[in-house]
Amino acid sequence: MRFNKYKNNKQEDPFSIITGKHKNVEGISYRKTWTEESYMAADKGKETLGRTFSFSKIPFIIYFLLFFVSIIVARAAWLQVIKGDYYYSIAEGNRIRVERVEAKRGIIYDRNMRPLSRNIANFMLYFIPSDLPRDDDELNKLILEVSKISGTKEEEIKKILASVKIGTMESYQPLFIIDNIEYEKAMLLYLKSDEWPGAILTNKSRREYDLFSSSLSHILGYTGKINPEELKNFGQEYLQIDYIGKMGIEYFWEPDLKGINGKKQIEVDALGKEKNIINEQSAEDGHNLVLSIDIELQKKLEEVMLEKLERLNLGRGAAIVINPNNGEVLALVSLPAYNNNAFARGITTEEYSELINNPDKPLFNRSVSGEYPSGSTIKPVISAAALEEGIINENTTFLSVGGIKIGQWFFPDWKAGGHGRTAVRKAIAESVNTFFYYIGGGYNDFVGLGVGRIVKYGKLFGLGAQTGIDLAGEADGFLPTKKWKEEVKGERWYIGDTYHLAIGQGDIIVTPLQVAMFTSVFANGGDLYRPHIVKEILSSEDKLIREVETDPIRSDFISDYNIEIVRQGMRQAVTYGSARSLSDLPVSAAGKTGTAQWSSKRDPHAWFTGFAPYDNPEIVITVLIEEGGEGSAVATPIAKEVLRWYFSEHTN
Repeated sequence: MRFNKYKNNKQEDPFSIITGKHKNVEGISYRKTWTEESYMAADKGKETLGRTFSFSKIPFIIYFLLFFVSIIVARAAWLQVIKGDYYYSIAEGNRIRVERVEAKRGIIYDRNMRPLSRNIANFMLYFIPSDLPRDDDELNKLILEVSKISGTKEEEIKKILASVKIGTMESYQPLFIIDNIEYEKAMLLYLKSDEWPGAILTNKSRREYDLFSSSLSHILGYTGKINPEELKNFGQEYLQIDYIGKMGIEYFWEPDLKGINGKKQIEVDALGKEKNIINEQSAEDGHNLVLSIDIELQKKLEEVMLEKLERLNLGRGAAIVINPNNGEVLALVSLPAYNNNAFARGITTEEYSELINNPDKPLFNRSVSGEYPSGSTIKPVISAAALEEGIINENTTFLSVGGIKIGQWFFPDWKAGGHGRTAVRKAIAESVNTFFYYIGGGYNDFVGLGVGRIVKYGKLFGLGAQTGIDLAGEADGFLPTKKWKEEVKGERWYIGDTYHLAIGQGDIIVTPLQVAMFTSVFANGGDLYRPHIVKEILSSEDKLIREVETDPIRSDFISDYNIEIVRQGMRQAVTYGSARSLSDLPVSAAGKTGTAQWSSKRDPHAWFTGFAPYDNPEIVITVLIEEGGEGSAVATPIAKEVLRWYFSEHTN
């Protein structure tokens, strides 16, 4: 049988043929089947995997994963905890924003409630940088369209945009692009702005002024677009698209005029345009201001000065009218003047260049900022100081023979041959220099005030410091001292310096406003007030909030008796002295003329300062004409014409 061919008669595993584990079988040829090959391949694969993977690398993998996870956690903490508020506000800004509700600027009135300013419509285009297209081509297209409609150069718009970095909080604030846009252009921009992401056309009011006289510009000032330095100083109350007071009352009273802005919470769409108002807080409009300025008096004073300047072929002067009983400024003229509406609407380069290149400096307010030698207008102050110090009394006299001589130096009177025997009243009336040389610096055995006491009383009368008027740019004036001359000029103080100081020459300088204020002391009987232009502050509905304080800042520093002596001397200047051209006024007046030398090559400045009526003064008037010559011939006639009109034709 076939089975007998197996040796040892041992039975093989039936599956040995399949698995290949059987022994050689005699007489049988054998070939590996596909099943065996598959098994062997699988078996070899398992052996290869076991050889390439090392469990010793597992710790390194774990460390790597931990490090990677730590970075993710740290970054998440930075974004959500440290910078969470910042990114939350940005994210919220994509759909909910808080916008400002702008308060209306307060109105300025004259003393008779005549409006001098008003708010008019002003179309402005601004960008919200974060809402602008991110694609450069789209952004350039938007800029090009804005440029074509508005007439603004593309380069200028791009320069403005370059100042803001996208992604910062600043990029969510309005960025000023163009204002004072003409109505037709504004309508085109308005229609297109709905399609422009981040571009907003708004109707923002700007100032316009009723200039009954051009010199009002120096008083009112003007508003203009806030600059970066102002934005930095004023803080979060202002934005880059705001207007702010730049000069005059507009600047000095900015906090009252501005008001308090409101705010509204709005929902915006993908283009940054307002969709819905979620919440709104109303604005509180600015306060209205009532000035002490009398427009009719302001106009008359300017008119008379312009006529006089034109007749003399001169261009520069200043004049002030004040109520001596409370410091209210009734009129303030500085010539030449300018039109503040040009600045309010946006002055052109050509207009501005013309103003700053004008040799007469029309932007300069001479009434409060101009500094000049006082000339003889200071003599009432020197007289009061000498009387108060007991240097002289009302009967002390000195002989004026044309001047006095100290060594090789001669100090003259203005009148050849002198004025004869002179007491204080006559010295003021006729402006006798010799008398003031004596009481100022002394002569021979007579001891005068000296520079120290002259400066002391000058300060008591408000010289050498700002008066505190509510206008910016007020000058201090200057009272020279021995120490100042030694330190600045490197020279000792001479007796001649004291003589010059006593008659208002040399290094002493004053402002027209300071002269008006010390004249007020003699007019009212001894009180020095702070001059002010705003007299009342009203609500936006014209209801009184408060009146400006009018208490004197200094009183009783000169006795009533000595004040009266000086007053009498100023009255005699009108009845028979240097201001006698005022003697035919409809009311009695008192005053003092002055002729201030300041250059050896140019004419002196002409001064007059005085008050009326003499017994119950209502107004003080001070006039300065630069290079006008004699005060009695140039400045006094201006005061006379204004005083005549005021007391015969003017109705308050």
